[in-house]
This record gives sequence, structure tokens and C-alpha cells, in this order.
Amino acid sequence: MTQEMNDNILSNLCTAVISLDPGLRVCSINQAAESLLEISANRALTASIADLASGLEEFVPVLLDAMQSGHPYTQRMAELNLPSGNTVTADLTVSPISDGDVPRLIIEVHPLDRYLRIDRDAAVLAHQEISRQVIRGLAHEVKNPLGGIKGSAQLLAKELGSPDLKEYTTIIIEETDRLTGLVDRMLGPRALPCPRPTNIHELLERVRKLLELEDKSLQIIRDYDPSIPELIVDSELIFQAILNIARNALQSMADVEHPTLTLTSRTERQYTIDSTRHRNVLRLDIADNGCGIPDNLKQHLFYPMISGRLGGTGLGLPLAQTVVHQHRGIIEFDSRPGATVFHIVIPLDQQLEQQP
Repeated sequence: MTQEMNDNILSNLCTAVISLDPGLRVCSINQAAESLLEISANRALTASIADLASGLEEFVPVLLDAMQSGHPYTQRMAELNLPSGNTVTADLTVSPISDGDVPRLIIEVHPLDRYLRIDRDAAVLAHQEISRQVIRGLAHEVKNPLGGIKGSAQLLAKELGSPDLKEYTTIIIEETDRLTGLVDRMLGPRALPCPRPTNIHELLERVRKLLELEDKSLQIIRDYDPSIPELIVDSELIFQAILNIARNALQSMADVEHPTLTLTSRTERQYTIDSTRHRNVLRLDIADNGCGIPDNLKQHLFYPMISGRLGGTGLGLPLAQTVVHQHRGIIEFDSRPGATVFHIVIPLDQQLEQQP
């Protein structure tokens, strides 16, 4: 088999493959590895393996030992920090080979992020569904006596002659109405979705205009893909979901000198949501340079009544997730201080889920 044929096979492999010389410098790198590590072959060739990504330097002693001993090596769940700031979780398989009298190493990099994300999303959706059913049952149990309390207070107010005593019944009625409104928000949208062809960028522009009215110092960057087709969605529900996330982002930037919000629209292919693989999906990114999400809230962020803001109800994000889930989508996020981004992913070939 010719060298040209070998190079052609490596280039067309889906697995990222890197070969190293005895000095642990890159001899070859295929296209899958270039894409995964976000580096061109021209830059990678002759570079040290430790220079390709932060985290690989930890394996230099192991690679040298594999080179000398001829024994293969496997590292599970290695975290590679790329120069772009992205992080890749991958399994590394190291195989010693010989090129004539010259020993070499072949490193196969198997990214796990996609599979970890699919498992994580499935677990999140399952937990949210259980939480939603529990909250619905609890909310109905609370709402029934609230109606009786309000009705009794209204009847009592008619029987009382003293204005001072009526003040107490007024407080009872007002607080009952407030609790009823809170319970309604916990239950989520009560109307069934009304899907119709929708231009997603018109919804993003409505959100942009509202936020600019609320905060004149806010800079909003738009990065839209004009080729995205119209979606068959409930435009008002999706608008409310986007607005809830964007307002949370705005509140997180309250102490930022130059608050910046970035709205991005893209499409992705072959995306898995809750064990279903979709051919094409819409991805909306809402990014801010605010304080970030505290680590202790990240695992429970979409649960009702969970809020990192003083006075927050913790209902905005669960409502947004419910709406997106009705459209068979999901909301994900990445957050660190100064850089938080929420991803709204909705299948372009989806059918609406009718919630009870």
C-alpha cells in the first residue's frame, strides 16, 4: 500500500489520529484531529504534542514510557483545554509502532462530549418531568383551598360594617390573588401551543428592542444566519422563552461597566435530544459578560423556585425550558464569570408536544 493511500485513509477516518516521533513531535495529523483540536496541519506538524492543547503535557511521561517499553496505554476522560478556550473531554489510546528502526506513537483521540451531553440532557429532562408533575400536583392542591379562602373573605367583607375590619379582609383577598398568580406561573402555560410559520429573527429583534428600552447602556451584538428557514412554532411562547433568558442575562450584568449581550442563530446537523436524533436543528445562543452562574446552582438551575437573584421567583428559566420542551427542544448553558451562554436548541423537523 502506497504512502499516498495511507494518507488518504487517515484523512477520511472519523477518529482523530496523531502520530509522534521519538521526540514526541507531531509527524502527521488527520483531518478529524485538526477539527477536534482546532488546529491546522501546517501548525501542528513538528510541534510538540504538549503544545496542541493544555492538558496533554500531563501525559508526556506516559508517552515516553510507552515509546521506550512498547506497551500501549489508554487514558479515560482526559480534559483537553484548547487555545480557543473550548474544553474537550476525550479518551486517549496510545499505540507504539515502528517505522523501520524508528519507534513512533499513534494517538487516537475519541471525543466524549457529545455522548456525555446526550446522557446529561436525558437525565435533566427526566428530572424536570418528575419535578413538573410533582409541582403540578402540589399547585392544584394549593389552588383549591385558595379559591375557598378568597370566596369566604369576600362574603365576610359584605357582612362587616366596620371599615377597619374590612381592611383585614382586603389583605386576605389580595394575598390570595398573589398566591394564585404564583401558582399559575408554577403550572406554566395553560393554553395549548398554536404553531404557525415563524421567522425566528423577528422574535430576536423584538427581544432586542425591549431590552434596549430597559437598559440604554446595553450593547447588543447580532450574529444571525439569514439562511435559516421559517419554523413551525408558537411564536408567542418561543418569544417569551427567549425573553426570559435574555432578561436573566441582563440582570446578571447589573454591575458590569460595559454590559454586552450577543444573540446568535445557527443550524446544526445530526443533533440528538432525549434519545431522538434530528437531521437539522436551530440553535440560538444568548451570551452575556455578566457575573456568571454560581456553581452551587448549575445542577438545579431549571428547577422551579431556584434563583440566584435576591427577590427572584426562580420561575423564568423553568417556564422557558417547558416551552422549548413542548417544541421537542432543550436549553443548555455554559457559564463562567464574565462569559455565560444559553443555547436554545429546537428541531427544524419537529412536531409540537401537547402538554396536559
